[in-house]
Amino acid sequence: MKKSLTYLLTVCLIFSLVLAACAKNEPKPQTPAAGSEGQSKPPAEQKEKELLTPPGTYPIVNEKVTLKVMVRGNPLVEDFATNEFTKWYEEKTNVHIEWEVVPEQSRQEKLNLALTSNDYPDIIFGINVSAAQQMIFGSQGIFLPLNDLIEEQGVQTKKLFADSPLVKETITAPDGNIYALPDINECYHCSMSQKMWIYEPWLKEVGLDMPTTTEEFYEVLKAFKEKDPNKNGKPDEVPLAFTPKSWRSSIEAFLMNSFVYNPMLSTSTKYLYINEDGKVDASFNKPGWKEGLEYMNRLYKEGLIAPESFTQDENQLIQLGENPGEVILGASAGGHQGVFTQLMGESGRWSEYKTVPPLLGPSGVQYAAYDPLGMTVGSFIITDKAKYPEVALRWADGLYEFEHTLRSNYGRPGEEWREAEAGEIGINGKPAQWSELKSFGTVQNVNYAQTGPGMRSNDFRLSAVAKGEDDLEVILYNETKNKYEPYAPTKVKTLPPLFFTEEQASEVADLAKTLYDFVEEMTARFVIGDADLNKEWDSYLKTLNDMNLNRYLELYQQTYDANK
Repeated sequence: MKKSLTYLLTVCLIFSLVLAACAKNEPKPQTPAAGSEGQSKPPAEQKEKELLTPPGTYPIVNEKVTLKVMVRGNPLVEDFATNEFTKWYEEKTNVHIEWEVVPEQSRQEKLNLALTSNDYPDIIFGINVSAAQQMIFGSQGIFLPLNDLIEEQGVQTKKLFADSPLVKETITAPDGNIYALPDINECYHCSMSQKMWIYEPWLKEVGLDMPTTTEEFYEVLKAFKEKDPNKNGKPDEVPLAFTPKSWRSSIEAFLMNSFVYNPMLSTSTKYLYINEDGKVDASFNKPGWKEGLEYMNRLYKEGLIAPESFTQDENQLIQLGENPGEVILGASAGGHQGVFTQLMGESGRWSEYKTVPPLLGPSGVQYAAYDPLGMTVGSFIITDKAKYPEVALRWADGLYEFEHTLRSNYGRPGEEWREAEAGEIGINGKPAQWSELKSFGTVQNVNYAQTGPGMRSNDFRLSAVAKGEDDLEVILYNETKNKYEPYAPTKVKTLPPLFFTEEQASEVADLAKTLYDFVEEMTARFVIGDADLNKEWDSYLKTLNDMNLNRYLELYQQTYDANK
């Protein structure tokens, strides 16, 4: 009986395998391409189509949809989930967002970990993913191509491309795909954002003029240290302080441009530039870099640079700038005064700091690092986890609208901004379109504080009502126009964002991590004197070569030439 049962089971198993093989080999009906006339779509895509309203209309969907979004933490935003713009935009779009906030300073590490562990959400928002990363994860299918989605649903994005063809060209990868939407911020003062600020009342107190050379700057800092400019009888003045963790605020961002061109306008290509021969080059292995390190070491040894400048975060620097009672901070670097003081704070100190023009170095170098693009790539990405990619694209596309840009970056109409009145003049001297009612730079929960895509064109920004000499945008415009634009480079230039093949991108990312970590470590060590610059410079150069600096530059050169 046992044998008969075994035999029967064996026959059944063989028969099942034969049927499976036949089924496998049998031709399957072809699934039509999405959008083909008279053919059906996959169920998920069909469901999404039924949910969507016509492009450019609101709400975006007929039934509420939830999207999961990874966002860069912003110290000026209390809570993305309860933010007033989040709530307003959800009501308008019928799209609910589940936020995953990652710390600003470790956003790249968190993103890389999420992508490699296959634990990532529908959307990556405001993390500013580099072109190299877009190619790596785009070619793997993790980042979705947006071309067809834009064509079908991107009303505002297509308008942007039509108005600014360079934008589309810049964000299109070599394989023809667009993997990310940008944040457009044609901010005039941001294009030359590597600024130094000095406390002007102290200059008057010590009887010195605004410095114009590195030697004059040294003399000013020395006077700040020795002449008790805050008049409290204590040696508590901090002549110069930085943070490596805020906007254009690291020690080399401004100062090194008096010795060698050093554009740090992009985290992925900082230190790289196009030299006078049209070749991709690096600043950190040049004689001028060594000369700049020697200068900064001199400042440090004489107690003119705060020791914590290499480790403190942005909040600690602001606490220094807003010291209770007397002013103790003489100078600091940053894209605006809010990097080291409280913008519009009760102390009012922020407005008493004025920009130092690019300083003339001992070898005649004097640059204002310049970035003409006015665009941050990789601001919005849809991943292959998204169940509703068209909804996601529509949600981001809406952020380019005029009112939505105002709401997401400034806040509520009538409270943080208003429409311009007849006769009001903008920053550029032309009829204004809108007016800011509360200045940018304070912690709040009504807007995204420049996180994620928006459409702040040059016309948009300069059409804000000019509110006099105390208007932050007016201050930044004038300081940039008068003190920095005259020193914008003419023979060298900043490297634009570049796309690499997947193989190149992976190699570039590995090399950049190794090289930049080493450069930043040694910059700090040379400045504080932990490493002897004269004895160890040759070893430093050799280590850069051993880390394949030449290969790194070669990869950039190949891609730069291919994108000309």
